[in-house]
Amino acid sequence: MSLSFTPKPATNLVDRFANWENFLAVLTLATIAYAAVGVPNFLSLFNISEAIAGASERALIVLPMVLLIIARQIDLSVASILALTSVIFGVMTRAGVPLPIATLTAIFSGGLCGAFNGVLVTGLGLPSLVVTLGTLAMFRGIGYIILGSGSVNEFPDSFLDFGVNTLGPIPWTIVPFLVLAPIFAIVLQKMPIGRRIYMMGGNPDAARYSGIQLDRTTLGLFVISGLVCALAGIVFTARLANARANNALGLELDVITIALLGGINVFGGRGKLTGVFWALLLVATIRNVLGLLRIGGDGQSTVIGLLLIVSLLASNAAERLFTIRTTKRALSRTDE
Repeated sequence: MSLSFTPKPATNLVDRFANWENFLAVLTLATIAYAAVGVPNFLSLFNISEAIAGASERALIVLPMVLLIIARQIDLSVASILALTSVIFGVMTRAGVPLPIATLTAIFSGGLCGAFNGVLVTGLGLPSLVVTLGTLAMFRGIGYIILGSGSVNEFPDSFLDFGVNTLGPIPWTIVPFLVLAPIFAIVLQKMPIGRRIYMMGGNPDAARYSGIQLDRTTLGLFVISGLVCALAGIVFTARLANARANNALGLELDVITIALLGGINVFGGRGKLTGVFWALLLVATIRNVLGLLRIGGDGQSTVIGLLLIVSLLASNAAERLFTIRTTKRALSRTDE
């Protein structure tokens, strides 16, 4: 009897450790170890602080992006919402509006942008890919209408201090992410709304028949995306002391890459934030190392684009392996 059960602990051990999240963790730690040994100044406190600060906006925006992709949606307008809300915030502070009012107005504007996307998707039944591709250009265009090609560079000292001050090597700009990340993780993994989001992505028809209000939930996810993008716009403005319509060009590529590389299934219904956090750390490390090696923004974007392709290929491969493994398990149980 004991012999027949000996393979099961080994199988459980493989199931526990042979997964994408652990592979990504090993890859990330290996990349950091290489950078620590082979890249000058990588371990300096200044560089670590700069690397963390540079990832602040991506870290924030990837949180709602994960929820949208799991629910079989996507938001390509995230960087444009960031730029537009940055412009709104900058124009208001230049006009002498108190900082709290300017901040709340910018965040509210981001929510409106998200609601606009959500209404087009849920109310008119348009694909979110097409809708947000259009609003990607529209929102940034509105920013140019408001501010033109100029910029706002004068802000209150207290606001600029938030953008540059640190607590040891930890910049204050990463604090909003550190506050929101546990909330998103709990909502997605522990609360009923999280299970509904997974069901919406895994089987929309079953979710609809089970009583889940798909349109209302989808609209809410887009509104949350807009709100978080606006918060990221304020963080971006504080960090660079600059508000202009062309802020964060191409940032959506990084965000989507981080989400997919972190194991979020491009077809929805599967993925965890744990892998996304490792992917965020990996992408931030790669960008920082390329910067230290004096590789410009175009070269960095090329690498991120390759990472996006690799993540898509890995997602498809993982899907096939998951199907094969499930089939073998079912057959083995039938044989027993």
